[in-house]
Amino acid sequence: MTIGMIVLVASAILIYLGIAQRVLDKLQLTDRAALVFVGALVIGGFLPDVPITQNVSINIGGGIVPVVLAGYLIIRAGTVKEKVRAVAAAFLTALVVYGTMKVMPLEPTYNYFLDPMYIFAIIAGVAGYLAGRSRRSAFIAGSMGLLLTDIFSRIEIAFRGGTSRMAIGGAGVFDSIVIGGILALMLAELIGESRERIQGGPANNRPDELKAGLSDVELGEEYHSEEQKKMEGESNEK
Repeated sequence: MTIGMIVLVASAILIYLGIAQRVLDKLQLTDRAALVFVGALVIGGFLPDVPITQNVSINIGGGIVPVVLAGYLIIRAGTVKEKVRAVAAAFLTALVVYGTMKVMPLEPTYNYFLDPMYIFAIIAGVAGYLAGRSRRSAFIAGSMGLLLTDIFSRIEIAFRGGTSRMAIGGAGVFDSIVIGGILALMLAELIGESRERIQGGPANNRPDELKAGLSDVELGEEYHSEEQKKMEGESNEK
């Protein structure tokens, strides 16, 4: 099994045991939905690529499923600002990774400690968190940034006259997308949680639209309990 597959299996176990519940709540994903997406990624990685043109195809697990998952998360974002930030963060992450590819040798023999694809995954994870900040935007940026980088590379090869078969999201890119997305999500969770603890709780300066539609994003049960107490107090006064 590749590292990407191992990460997915480990994620499925954590989801099944309920250990990832807090993170899933913030992403507005149920355990069942998360397991379906993880299963689709794993199974899709072994299925034949879907042809786009005569020489270009797209991998189901490394291309189609990540796009569907990202789209699902963007649709469920609470505000337009959050949706725009997720998309913008993905493109910014792609530019960072693409620029890094231009100055770093891609041939694994030049890298004695780590395959370049995993280096790009780590870069995407860090850049995705810095660009996205929230759990949802960070995850989308970390995974979609790498997929966009692969698309950019395929377009560049085509303009240079390349005629070999190309599979978007296939081979090592699949592992990178999985690692980059989960790393960005982990950074957002760990750093976000630490920041909330240091400041004594979630930030209160949230837009009303976000509070109403995105109860999962860094607000948690504390906000709801406070709002409920406030409403009960107003009701008693009446």
